Amino acid sequence: MSIYVEILIRAPMDAVWAHTQTPALHERWDLRFSRIHYLPRMRDTEPQRFRYTTRLAFGLEVSGEGATAGQRDLTDGSRSSALTFGSDQAVSIIREGSGYWKYIPTAEGVRFLTRYDYRTRFGCVGWLFDRVLFRPAIGWATAWSFDRLRLWLEHGVDPAQAMRQTLMHAVARVTLAAVFAYQGLVPKLLVRHADEIAMLRDGGIPPGTTAAAVTAFAIVELAFASVLLIGWHRRWPLYLCLASMALATAAVALNSPRYFEAAFNPASLNVSVAALAAIDLLVLGSLPSAARCLRHPRPEQA
Repeated sequence: MSIYVEILIRAPMDAVWAHTQTPALHERWDLRFSRIHYLPRMRDTEPQRFRYTTRLAFGLEVSGEGATAGQRDLTDGSRSSALTFGSDQAVSIIREGSGYWKYIPTAEGVRFLTRYDYRTRFGCVGWLFDRVLFRPAIGWATAWSFDRLRLWLEHGVDPAQAMRQTLMHAVARVTLAAVFAYQGLVPKLLVRHADEIAMLRDGGIPPGTTAAAVTAFAIVELAFASVLLIGWHRRWPLYLCLASMALATAAVALNSPRYFEAAFNPASLNVSVAALAAIDLLVLGSLPSAARCLRHPRPEQA
């Protein structure tokens, strides 16, 4: 099954072409490559060979070579670029592959799309690893990169800035989910901390129902932790988070102000959680998203 990714970029054809065909620009937005450079060629009629490098974890790098098999302007105003690629490195799961890029002008902009496939190493193990993990990951990376290019050309969001904001979003969102999951699981379900029960009693919950109320709050917090992760790019969970922190802080201040005297108290926790939600809201507006890409060919292209 080949990988297909398509996105509409509201920018001139020449700009899209330059940012995808110039190695120094290409490597800035494409998550799949750390470095790309053209290799010398003897004649202009020869295919343009290039070398690419992908930096992995712990300093490991995978390199390969490829060639642009053909570039042409078509009669309908579209452009295309076909390429072959492969790696001789034993650590590379990709042995060899081929694909193409197409640039189709429309009234709204340029439909930029790619379709490619490859053969893997390591026999059945490599095939299984590719189908289960690697192919979905590289397909996602292609789509995410296409949207990073779109943001660059349409809104002037530098690719490095887009990456920084993506990391900030990931840290803020995962930390928020972890805090809510911890607060729901440990002090409420596993430990049944006395302070949790005391604050509910201070708020007017009858003694006979405090245990059920603690369990209910725990379920809500665990569910909200899941919502934060499932709705990865959604804003409304963050607004809900800000509102709930304000209400929770006011409730403790009104009913149980003595808890504000502790070293790690509800005020400091709630303000920190609200700050993380605010940071996430600030960076969400210009984040690349693979979901903005079409991942299957249109009927006329299938």
